[in-house]
Amino acid sequence: MTGIYIHIPYCKQACHYCNFHFSTSLKNKESVIESMIKEIQVKSNGYDDLVDTIYFGGGTPSFLEIFEINKLIVSVFKNFKISLNPEITLEANPDDLNDYKLKELSKSKINRLSIGVQSFKEKDLKIMNRSHSSKDSNQCIESAKKYFDNISIDLIYGMPGSDLKSWNYNLNLAISLNLNHISAYALTVEPNTALDRFVKKDIIKPLEEDLVFEQYELMYEKLLDNEYINYELSSFAKEGYFSKNNTAYWLRKKYIGIGPAAHSFDGINRSWNVSNNNLYIKAIKNNKMFFEKEKLSIVDQYNEYIMTGLRTIWGISLKYLKDYFGIKYRNHFINKSQKFIVSNHLILNDDIVKTTIKGKFLSDGIASELFLINL
Repeated sequence: MTGIYIHIPYCKQACHYCNFHFSTSLKNKESVIESMIKEIQVKSNGYDDLVDTIYFGGGTPSFLEIFEINKLIVSVFKNFKISLNPEITLEANPDDLNDYKLKELSKSKINRLSIGVQSFKEKDLKIMNRSHSSKDSNQCIESAKKYFDNISIDLIYGMPGSDLKSWNYNLNLAISLNLNHISAYALTVEPNTALDRFVKKDIIKPLEEDLVFEQYELMYEKLLDNEYINYELSSFAKEGYFSKNNTAYWLRKKYIGIGPAAHSFDGINRSWNVSNNNLYIKAIKNNKMFFEKEKLSIVDQYNEYIMTGLRTIWGISLKYLKDYFGIKYRNHFINKSQKFIVSNHLILNDDIVKTTIKGKFLSDGIASELFLINL
């Protein structure tokens, strides 16, 4: 099975924390979409794997008109082999989804929404420079529930100036909406963003890591108490509502990226499209190379498996390490992981090594200490 990721490189305005590729100018939107359709045709040539997820990310995919979204979906269905019940997700901003647009989307092949709420606190939304209000989010979600069953919202914790009380407010409101999926991410200060500049100028002070962990711990406990499963560090879902797209990514399954800055993975090679709309259009039009590519060494593959595996409920399989990578890789992992088992950051159950709640929040840092440079 394969996933298709479609990157829509447009936004209404720039969020202060975001370092993804996007443009606020729509002057070449039609040309970008036509180029994406051509890329779909090119990448489908000789491709026989069944596609079971299609994910519109960005940027802001909901910024597109319905007919533009449908145009891209039709192209994927025309050129690839699609499973009987594919998961087709559209990322959306609350202020883009009025009742009419939601109703029209429900008539398309879109069957899952991922709504970028980020916070129900106006102060947080202002810091992030989001284009919507808390009221927009509530209205959007209530309308969306009339047309869609599979809805996820994104939240951000660790906001500057936040505390357990304000984060608890966000969590209680999110839980009260009775949604089947919630993704929550710790705010990170990415290089070359407005947030990065504000921090360097002491305009904004990041929350201390121990306070961010307290917010994660509160979220973990509250969501589990409300029948959510923490199947990946940032992903919580009711039974039967794990995101197929997210799950495939964390289990290192194949995916094809379409659009400027989109990434692809075939199991061994990773590639990424040029992060410039005009260069992307020009390269596609002239049948020139529009992406870069690297082949992952066996060490790279091992390191990626450790990094992704520790973030999930499926953990790291010692048997898989031995069978796929070899006994030396398995032994390296066992030796390096012992101190984290002793410190109660990792737990070994039969063949599987997973993080505890204490280790889950630090999983990326733990993974880096289990990485291999040379063996």
